[in-house]
Formats: sequence, C-alpha cells, structure tokens
Amino acid sequence: MRWNKKKILEVDRRHIWHPFTQMKDYEDRDPPVIVRARGLKLETIEGQILYDTISSWWTNIHGHLHPALNEALRKQLELLDHVNFSGFTHPYATEVVEKLRTFLPTSLSRFFFSDNGSTAVEVALKMAFQFWQNQGCSKKVRFVCLENAYHGDTIGAVSVGGVDLFFKLYKPLTFKTFRAPSPYCFRCEERRGFTLSAEHGCSLRCLKGLEKILSRHGEEICAVIVEPRLQAAGGMLVYPAEYLRNLRSLCDKYGALLIFDEVATGFGRTGTMFAMEQAGVVPDIICLAKGLTGGYLPLALTVTTERVYQAFYADYLEGKTFYHGHSFTANPLGCAVAAASLKVFIEEKPLEKTKKAREFFHRRLEEIFSEEDYVGDIRYLGYVGALELVADRKINRPFPPEARLGFQIYMHSLEEGLVLRPLGDVIYWFLPLCITEEDIEEILTRSRTVIRRIVEKIR
Repeated sequence: MRWNKKKILEVDRRHIWHPFTQMKDYEDRDPPVIVRARGLKLETIEGQILYDTISSWWTNIHGHLHPALNEALRKQLELLDHVNFSGFTHPYATEVVEKLRTFLPTSLSRFFFSDNGSTAVEVALKMAFQFWQNQGCSKKVRFVCLENAYHGDTIGAVSVGGVDLFFKLYKPLTFKTFRAPSPYCFRCEERRGFTLSAEHGCSLRCLKGLEKILSRHGEEICAVIVEPRLQAAGGMLVYPAEYLRNLRSLCDKYGALLIFDEVATGFGRTGTMFAMEQAGVVPDIICLAKGLTGGYLPLALTVTTERVYQAFYADYLEGKTFYHGHSFTANPLGCAVAAASLKVFIEEKPLEKTKKAREFFHRRLEEIFSEEDYVGDIRYLGYVGALELVADRKINRPFPPEARLGFQIYMHSLEEGLVLRPLGDVIYWFLPLCITEEDIEEILTRSRTVIRRIVEKIR
C-alpha cells in the first residue's frame, strides 16, 4: 500500500490535536508516521524500524499483530459488530468473563463492562460511593488516594489523581479527596541504595499518613484507591508488597472499600497476571483495561464482589439501580479479541516462557546503569523498568525543568530506533511479554548511548 507522507503530515499539522503534547513543540518537526507493526517493533512510512519500548502506551501485551488475536478479530467481523448491552447479552462477553475468572480470586465475581481505564475508575468510584448510600451510610462520601497517583483523565479520575503536572489546573472542577503520602522509596529517609524491586524491609512510614487519615475520618471515607505495587504515570514508582497487606487491614479496620487500579499493572506486566497477587491481597473492586484486549481495541472492566453487588440488588422503586453505561459497553469485537488474549495466557503461558528474559532485564538494568553518575534511582518490576535521572547524584538534585532532559532524550531516541517516552526526568521501559534477551540487550545499550549523549550535552 502507498501512502502520501506529505499529505498525512499536512492534515495532521492543520487539524489534529495530539494528547499530552504541547503542539508548539512540533512547529518545526514532524511526528513519525507509523504505518506497520510486528512483535515489539514499529515501522515508519520511510521504513525505519523502532523498538516499541512502551508497548504503545502500555496496551500491547503479546506483541503487535499476534496471529491468534488477528484471527479472533477476523472471525468476529463475520458475526456481530455491536449491540446494545442494556437488556441484551452475547456469548463474546460471557467468554471474556469465564476466561478472566480463572485468573481472578473467586470473591471478585461481578463484572461491569466499559470502554477505557479512566471510565473503569469512574465506575469504581460511583460504585463505591453508591454502595454506602444504598445502605443508608450517607456520611461516607470521601475517597483517599495517594500523592503521585494517576487514575485517568476524566473528572472523577482526576479528583483521585495526584500528579500536579497533569491535574493542577483542573482542581476547581474536582471533588475533594484525602491525599496520603506516596510510597516513593527513592525519596524516603530510610532509603538504602536503589529501589530496584522494593523487596527490602522497611518500617512503611509512608503508610502512617494514610492510617492517620482513616483513623480521623473513617466515618466519612467510602473507599481508598491505589495502583498496586507500581504507581505508573506517577513516575514508575515501585513499592513493597507489604504496603498492600497493611492497607487491606486498615481498610477493614476503618470500614472503607479498597479499590485496586490495575489498568496499567494488570495482564502480566508486573511479572504476575495481576500485581495484587504479589501481596496476596484481594480488593473490593478492581479496574482493568489497557492490556485486556492485548492492545487492539478499547475495552474495560470494573470487577467487584457479591457483597457490593447485593447492595444494588433491590426492587426498582427502591432507587438502588446503578445508573451508568456506555454506548459501546461489551463491544463484541473488543470482547472477541480480549477472549483470544486470555486464551494466549492460558495456552502459551507467556509469563513462564519469558521468566528468564525479565530476570535478565532486571540484571542488565543494574549492570548497565548503576555506575552512571546521572542515575539517581533504578527500579523495576516484571517487564517494567525505570531510571530516575539527576543532575547531582550525591544529593539527588534534579535537572532544571527548562533543560527538558526527558523530552530531548525522547526525540533523540527516535533517531536511534527506540521509543523512550519519558515521565519528566524518569526514563522507563514498559515491555511486551514477547520480549527476548537479545531485544533487551539491544534496547538497553542503545538507551544508554542516547541518555549519555543528551546528559553530556546539557551539562
């Protein structure tokens, strides 16, 4: 197939507004035009190959264009494209639920479909709020979230977010929440060396602020929401599993529901099917999206317990119905490819197959970057790795914002055949489960070349 690059870029420049992008940055530069993908590589219109090291915004799980997912989508196109899910059902949705139940704790038994991660969180927030209202607990109207939290960009999700770069401007639009200290190991007074996988023992002093909020305001709080084991958009902050075990106990003690946002951490990305498994903790509500369809189509789920579901189950005139829905709820095309992705997990067992590759990833991160004087912290979990870059390692002084270190690294990485999209001065890799040791070595050595070059230029 032939494409007209000039026309594509002309239309893009004149009419398209890209997400999380200051468009003026592209006044004198063109974005790469991606026309193909396969495995963990993208191809530009000129034929340049790029390692998709962020899995196309954390969605791609098995690699681009997996044959089983392609086939499932092709078959579904001959059967059913879409149908209203209010009062109807279809086998493609039930297949997703049946397959997913094999991976989730049995207590998470009620599945509410939606279409993206932010919406899955919105559903969870409304569900948690109404759970208490339906039972006459009218005072329970507040949520607890963490600093550096990111749960999406809709107003409810922004209200429980804590990344000022993204959300500060919109605070007048949001509802009030309690914000607890983030489990940010790199900035902790007890820090000893790099964070790595955060398995080192500590006093969990970061949890004390959250416990204080619950003890003082427990009767007002309906739920606590966290990303388990990894605060993704907050800077790829890895924190101890013990934190989650203690958090579950605190929520039980003070009568708050616990919501796990596994939109970014689910479907194998942290080395287990779900990050919560690493703590042996089950939430009252879990939010799933991104990797649910293997990165193919928008689809999300908010999964909860029978206890929560029963609080809504009543005669219609009691007014306990959960009034929430979306035009594309349980879209059959999305469901078909999601079921195929879950089947890949069941039959191909990618987490077992690539265990050595992810261990190699962790080891090489340390070996390649631990002696680099611009690296303040190294952290990793499963197929996710991150470096926090600093101007002065002795005191962990950050680079000045005007240097735009991360942005410069990103732009230069494209020239080196990589996609290193930063979070401020945190450079990260969010790899698909099809990764090999050879790919990892190539990606990390190229990354070091790019980072060194830009750091030296700024200094």
